[in-house]
Amino acid sequence: MQDSNEKFEHTQNDRLSIKVVSNNNPYPSADKQQKLLQPRRLTSYFIVLIDSGSITYNLDLQDITLSDGHLLFAMPNQVFVPPPKTADLKYFKVLFDENTLALLPQQFPFLVNPLNTQTIIFDAATRARVRNVFEILNQILYLDEHQTDTEITLSYLNSLLTELNSAYFKNTAPANILNTNLSKFIEFKLMVETHLTEQPSVNAIAEKLALTTNSLYRIVKEYSGVSPKDFFTNRLMIEARRKLQYAPLSVKELAYELGFNDPDYFSRFFKKCTGKSVSEFLEARQDLSGS
Repeated sequence: MQDSNEKFEHTQNDRLSIKVVSNNNPYPSADKQQKLLQPRRLTSYFIVLIDSGSITYNLDLQDITLSDGHLLFAMPNQVFVPPPKTADLKYFKVLFDENTLALLPQQFPFLVNPLNTQTIIFDAATRARVRNVFEILNQILYLDEHQTDTEITLSYLNSLLTELNSAYFKNTAPANILNTNLSKFIEFKLMVETHLTEQPSVNAIAEKLALTTNSLYRIVKEYSGVSPKDFFTNRLMIEARRKLQYAPLSVKELAYELGFNDPDYFSRFFKKCTGKSVSEFLEARQDLSGS
């Protein structure tokens, strides 16, 4: 597996780590595609809008099929397999890093995926607006011969993310997407990502978030449907499967990388959580790959 370090090679704004890809700068030749279409760990945010056609991405070992008007967003550290281009596909993609995101004037809670869905389907009016913003970003970053001011590029990226944030939370309650509970859940998710291999206790996480354990339980349950402990365990198993899928690690190496001091305990824990032993998971992966 490789990190996705191609993302900003041809950006038109040297001061921002942002890139737009569309039918104006199409897929490379077939031989180059074979090198690019390998599993990779994202180092940036990745957003793709399918204008027309259909295509299937593999994100964290799950296939996600997109068609007309569907949008997929992915986050840094997720593992995805970019698919070969399908016939008559029309699309827009944008990639940007954390430093670019930090320059925007507001936060976008959807980017940490609190509702556990990484696809958005728009109504007709919203889809038209989103497509227009993609068109403008494509013009600014790819088509224009002269470099556009950083502030203008950021303003359109901010407009795009504002539209996506609103659409992501459109059918959820309460209507206020920046309510305190959601804000705390986002903090919780970020803490899980930051301290995943340290495996902090639920009490320690609650204390860091200035919450009681009961309040933390209620908030995490509200937005994820599971307890904080189960949320952490599920995320840890996703990371374990990512590593097993794309790296030839031994059980001992995998256990230590995930913060387990006892490989035997990790093996039992993995089977309890996933229903398969590590060796069974690897055998299934090899069967699927045809090796």
